[in-house]
Amino acid sequence: MTGGRVNNTRDPCCRDTTGHPSCTLLLLRHFLFLHVHWKIPCPDMASSKNLSRFWEWGRKIICVGRNYAEHAKELKNAVPTEPVLFLKSPSAYVREGAPILMPYYTNNLHHEVELGVVIGKGGKDIAQASAMDHVEGYALCLDMTARDMQDQCKQKGLPWTLAKAFDTSCPVSDLISKDTIKDPHNIRIWLKVNDILRQEGSTSSMIFSIPYLISYISRVITLEEGDLILTGTPKGVAAVQEDDEMVAGIDDIISMKFQIKKQS
Repeated sequence: MTGGRVNNTRDPCCRDTTGHPSCTLLLLRHFLFLHVHWKIPCPDMASSKNLSRFWEWGRKIICVGRNYAEHAKELKNAVPTEPVLFLKSPSAYVREGAPILMPYYTNNLHHEVELGVVIGKGGKDIAQASAMDHVEGYALCLDMTARDMQDQCKQKGLPWTLAKAFDTSCPVSDLISKDTIKDPHNIRIWLKVNDILRQEGSTSSMIFSIPYLISYISRVITLEEGDLILTGTPKGVAAVQEDDEMVAGIDDIISMKFQIKKQS
């Protein structure tokens, strides 16, 4: 039998690959963790995380609603005085080459193109003045929204989980370095559906800046490496149908393509 202490950055465990009964593992665990003095520290697995593939291990997708005044107005929402926050699950991530799946319970799936901010250094109660030091880079993102479900949730005073957090609701591009985007508050984001331009706007129109958002969010939720913040969408959101093809981009820096398919 072979066993060892494994540090997965959460709870310690022991692992056996030779098929021994669980009682043997329990005895081994007791011996390893209570009676053995470990002279060699376990490696910090967090140090091996590849930030360029944040979607594979990032724990949180934090979204900001109504961060462009014209978008708030087009949906007949009040322009907020403080950020409107909601969450997506990690299973919302989808990468180019895989389809966006339209949930079975919606007949009104909308696109929302957004600039994403990838956190490279975690923190709590982050000051605005140092907030950009916590940014690893950026990503082109979509916040796919079941608008009919969102409207129902609003009417009933319910969370937006069904509308916003379903699987494949967060298509993302590759990581874009901070050096590539010199000023994230002055870039053009755009989206086409079947070669027709639907959304186009500048991040200069954001109500709340990236440093403000990072500081605000970190007062509520501890930010961690690999977390993604979606910073809001400009006006022009609209419905897509099965087999529609969407192409989104940030200036001429990056673009991505996705097709809509119905959930089977």
